Amino acid sequence: MTETTPFWDALATGVLRLPSGRLVRGRGLRKPLPEGPRPAFALHLLGRRPPPVDWDSIWVRWPDFRLPADREAAAEALREAWTRAGSERVEVACGGGVGRTGTALACLAVLDGVPAGEAVAYVRAHYSPRAVETPWQRRYVGRFVGRF
Repeated sequence: MTETTPFWDALATGVLRLPSGRLVRGRGLRKPLPEGPRPAFALHLLGRRPPPVDWDSIWVRWPDFRLPADREAAAEALREAWTRAGSERVEVACGGGVGRTGTALACLAVLDGVPAGEAVAYVRAHYSPRAVETPWQRRYVGRFVGRF
């Protein structure tokens, strides 16, 4: 894959293929940026403002092991990430790349047509078995479809 290709390599580490074929990369910001193409857009899910990056990004204030501070703003950011994943390299990232990232990826799966009650299992099967770490994150995903 070259830098000019608008999509992720489907076999690259952290890349989740949604049922529609959209590819989204999840990662932990405490780890080095992976080799290869950079995101065109990133959704950062952190309790504090992240350092600036050289690509478009949105910060959602989302403390570790919790839920987004502003759920409406989070839903809007997730919709933008899902839309942009249709034509760009989109990355979803939190500190470790598991709980908040997994929760957001499960919400993207809901937007992509996965039933809300199956989205956590989908992300655990196709991204990380540890994704979506807390009971309230699982409930958030289960109720996410009702936010639109």
